Amino acid sequence: MNSVRFPFPRPDLKLTRPLVLVGLMGAGKTTTGRRLAKRLGVPFKDGDEEIEEAAQMRVADLFEIYGEEEFRDGERKVMQRLLNERPMVLATGGGAFMNEETRKLVKEVSTSIWLKADLATHVRRTSRRDTRPILRKGNPEEILRKLMKERDPIYAQADITVDSDDGPHRDTVQAIIKALIDFRKSGGTV
Repeated sequence: MNSVRFPFPRPDLKLTRPLVLVGLMGAGKTTTGRRLAKRLGVPFKDGDEEIEEAAQMRVADLFEIYGEEEFRDGERKVMQRLLNERPMVLATGGGAFMNEETRKLVKEVSTSIWLKADLATHVRRTSRRDTRPILRKGNPEEILRKLMKERDPIYAQADITVDSDDGPHRDTVQAIIKALIDFRKSGGTV
């Protein structure tokens, strides 16, 4: 029987806490997160999907009906529940890490990874689907530019930063794994 060889073997990286992917919409948190979880042999959770399941309503509808402030409060509660579960890869919504309480919780109980992309990449990726309530309020490129200016200094507080470009997702996954191994070697907990 022939065995199938994958381009990258499963890394010798046993997680003891959740990995939380943060970054602006279009950074690739969900797509990369699913692949990363598979490579690490842990569950994957998408924060927005978990919020929708808990509320029985789409994120866009929650924003429209309740407003951003109330949405962020619910998001924080869902994040708190998820972060008390076993090690996993968790992709957050773009604004989750902006909430001070959520950020503090993430820093205490998980390893945070900022998936950083340039403006053109964010614009290209977010234009593929019309599911982003914030981008419906004007010119998406201008909104994303403003959000990057506001949010990048906060995202930079993540434990690890990895560039998320338009190359194959497996390259970003491999870069995250390398960064996690380096982080662990420098005394960080993963």
